[in-house]
Amino acid sequence: MNLSQIVTPLLAWYGTHARELPFRDDPTPYHVWLSEIMLQQTRVEAVLPYYRRFLAELPDVEALAKVPEERLLKLWEGLGYYNRARNLKRAAQMIVEQLGGVFPGDYQALRALPGIGDYTAGAIASIAFGVPVPAVDGNVLRVVSRLAAYRENIDLPQVKRDIREQVAAIIPPKRPGDFNQALMELGAVVCLPNGAPRCEECPLAELCQAREQGIAEELPLRSEKKGRRSEEHTVFLLFAGNRLALRRRPKRGLLSGMWELPGVPGALDSGRAAACLEGWGFPSGELLPLSPAKHIFTHVEWLLTAYQAVLPESSPLPPGWVWASGEELQRVYSLPAAFRQWEPLK
Repeated sequence: MNLSQIVTPLLAWYGTHARELPFRDDPTPYHVWLSEIMLQQTRVEAVLPYYRRFLAELPDVEALAKVPEERLLKLWEGLGYYNRARNLKRAAQMIVEQLGGVFPGDYQALRALPGIGDYTAGAIASIAFGVPVPAVDGNVLRVVSRLAAYRENIDLPQVKRDIREQVAAIIPPKRPGDFNQALMELGAVVCLPNGAPRCEECPLAELCQAREQGIAEELPLRSEKKGRRSEEHTVFLLFAGNRLALRRRPKRGLLSGMWELPGVPGALDSGRAAACLEGWGFPSGELLPLSPAKHIFTHVEWLLTAYQAVLPESSPLPPGWVWASGEELQRVYSLPAAFRQWEPLK
């Protein structure tokens, strides 16, 4: 098909059907950047309260560049993929220190910032600066694959480049941001993944080759996903009065540098759990088994055995651990969702 045929009907549909979102109301470079990073692998509905809270405290790139990491991670707590937040701060510091606090409008300059890839650079450049460059995410890959009945594996780098070039060739120079957002919006609310697309609601239905051939649900073609590996862990909710014991995770690896509940690999029975506490220098006392829990990351699934214990208020902690009060858990210490699954921490 001639892909340029989609431009006019797509923009007309977007003009009347676009969702009202705060970062669309005021598409400054900072707002677009923050929203795009938050939306990576995260639903819009989940992002909105974080976006508003983040902006209320860090309203511009200068504030983001100066925020202490502990506070940054607390603001991000629950969104996951915490390196996104760290890269935001690193990029903000580069903008302030090397670019005089002025957000770059050039695609290649944006691409050079930490945490900004091809898609995010294209989104910022087109939406915030009106640069006619494509912003091709998973939604756009799916939409274009179906429109053109494209039977190539979209996970292959060359195929992604081909689709990106096809989109780049049809971007209307006066409305690049609207066009990119319209394609993404169509994929998010109409041309859905993992099931039947809503072809009856699609403004491009009459142009869609996959619909005409009856293969829309078969596209796009993708590589077979590798199965997640499972890991068993035992964690401890150790209380002394109203304080909870926390410790830092290693600086490398999953949830690097975040606070966590103390724990060990493996699913410990009560006897081995008591021995573990004694090994840390605590009296084992009475251990209360808690409900087992599960947490799914992108490539690994944690199966969590949990125990609760009340320790003497004077209990010393191993080096690097802290006692966190209930108020500090709410205000200071960022504890990932994997460790907040039990009633005392909800």
